[in-house]
Amino acid sequence: MGRIRVLSDIVANKIAAGEVVERPASVVKELLENALDAGSRHVRIETEAGGRRLIRITDDGCGMWRDDALLAFERHATSKLSDVKDLLSIATLGFRGEALPSIASVSRLTLETRAKEETTGTRIEITGGKLQNCTEAALTKGSVITVRDLFFNVPARKKFLRSDQTELAHIASLVTHYALAYPGIGFELFHENRELIAAAPVDGLRDRVFQIFGAQILDDLIDLGERSREVPVDGGEEQLHHFTLRGFISPPQIQKSNRNSIYLFVNGRLIKERLLLHALHAAYQNLMPPSAFPFALLFLECSYEEVDVNVHPSKTEVRFRRGSFVHDFVRDAIRDALLDGRPVPSAPTGSFASPGQSGARLPYSEFSQQLENAPLPALSDPPRMAPVAPEVSEDTGQLPHFHLRQPQPAFSQRLEFGDAPPLAIDAHVPAAASGKLRRVPDTHGPLPPGLAADPQASLDILRDLQPLGQLHDSFIIATGPDGLWVIDQHVAHERILFEQVLRQMASGEVERQQLLIPLVLELTPSQSVELDRIRRELDQPGFEVEQYGPRAIAIKSAPAALGAAEVEQVVFEILEISEKELRQSSYEDLRKEMAASIACRAAIKINTPLDKQRMEWMLRTLAACEFPMSCPHGRPIALRYPTREILKNFHRI
Repeated sequence: MGRIRVLSDIVANKIAAGEVVERPASVVKELLENALDAGSRHVRIETEAGGRRLIRITDDGCGMWRDDALLAFERHATSKLSDVKDLLSIATLGFRGEALPSIASVSRLTLETRAKEETTGTRIEITGGKLQNCTEAALTKGSVITVRDLFFNVPARKKFLRSDQTELAHIASLVTHYALAYPGIGFELFHENRELIAAAPVDGLRDRVFQIFGAQILDDLIDLGERSREVPVDGGEEQLHHFTLRGFISPPQIQKSNRNSIYLFVNGRLIKERLLLHALHAAYQNLMPPSAFPFALLFLECSYEEVDVNVHPSKTEVRFRRGSFVHDFVRDAIRDALLDGRPVPSAPTGSFASPGQSGARLPYSEFSQQLENAPLPALSDPPRMAPVAPEVSEDTGQLPHFHLRQPQPAFSQRLEFGDAPPLAIDAHVPAAASGKLRRVPDTHGPLPPGLAADPQASLDILRDLQPLGQLHDSFIIATGPDGLWVIDQHVAHERILFEQVLRQMASGEVERQQLLIPLVLELTPSQSVELDRIRRELDQPGFEVEQYGPRAIAIKSAPAALGAAEVEQVVFEILEISEKELRQSSYEDLRKEMAASIACRAAIKINTPLDKQRMEWMLRTLAACEFPMSCPHGRPIALRYPTREILKNFHRI
């Protein structure tokens, strides 16, 4: 008797369910995508027990005829493909025809649907993949799919589910993602009759971001606008394929500890794509610590022929026809947006608006402690600074006592005082009790006009700052028309030197110094291998290296910015790049790492007194940098205390 047999439909569907239906959120994803493909304008999701006991998706889409409703539960039955050529240009979210039969095989499923052209609808009941009932019913246009007792007949799979709160967090994250991707469609999420998400249709992406995250977070983000690039089709010039990127990104000083705040969409499809993640990481290189991640909401639109979505059963991965082109386009678009904005990191004011203030209620605000271990975007978490390890080259001892050297007055223009006293809160009446602001006498005199304003700040203003002095001989204190500034002198000088070294390397005009006595270094076997791999690259920043023995090298020249004692440290830092890291990074990345290492060692350290002329030079030169927001390792360079916040804290406004 032969050993090979054809599996029954029930077994085949359960196997397919193992690929498509990983958890309750997988069911929501498949049914939600079907609802969007059906042209729905409003989608309602209801769940119980984190989706284990109940998942119900209600939409107002086109619905299905009776025959189509029955046929939809056959394997690979779909209305979205008819020929193999259609796989090369998929414009819908769903297309495989596996979702409904797979879900029905591991649950008790009920489908209620009516097409617009019909007067009555169809109700179908399926249990464990077996048709139980099919009747005519009075229904409204659209579809309602109810999934009960998920994995009731596959107990082994049920054991792998997490807690109800974790599964609910996955569902809420998914609905939030699609709400962001489709702002013109209304989304509702209810858990056990409790409203968790209510996002009414809005006009555009900016309004939906405001609706989901709130005004404060929206104000902190950088709008990419619409950045596009064209590429000829198959080398021709007559027909072009267009690539467009839009969305929002965070400035470098807003950092997250994981990738959970990165939202990626390709042609409206939620994806997890390594190529785009790498492009995003490359855009923030030398602006953010390697261990930190930005907030990013990116929408890439391109011709359907340029992307293959048929590479994963759950359709969360894609493959681009021109991967290198897409990578460089996304990286450059984000980098250009950061360069255009040059955002200012403001000092924390102690308050941060939580998302959901304007109508979209999310489960994260109330369930944050229960969900903190779930691997999902915590939308209500305010952006926070990622910890950065101190550099070994700096003195980490106790800072000296406070002192502030005070040069000439910051403003040459005389300030004129106004007549009207400012608004203030009556000190004798609590604000919550009075319910309004009162005009009270100002015993300290009127304010200069315009000081209460807080203009949209850009780091271009650095050139207009006037230094007041140093704090601990480590931080430059400066003042300008928009507030008080604190500049870290070490990382500011580090950014200046980093960009200077990169420019010199690109032009081939590196300033180097010949060492009177060559520096001989003993290398380990792995370091010797690394040296052979990058020997040519070492010449670009100014190192001249010769072999001095089996595992010894002689350094005959070094970058002019380095002191003699720092040459050895920089060489070993460069050689510490692992073989794995080299294989994944380009030589351009290596050159940036070398420039960053040279700049860090050559920059002035903390506990270094500076006179006014040097402080002014630092501010003017920093303002001329391309990216004055952070040092090459991602630490912030300057913090601004806005005039408006200072006045508010002193109850002047």
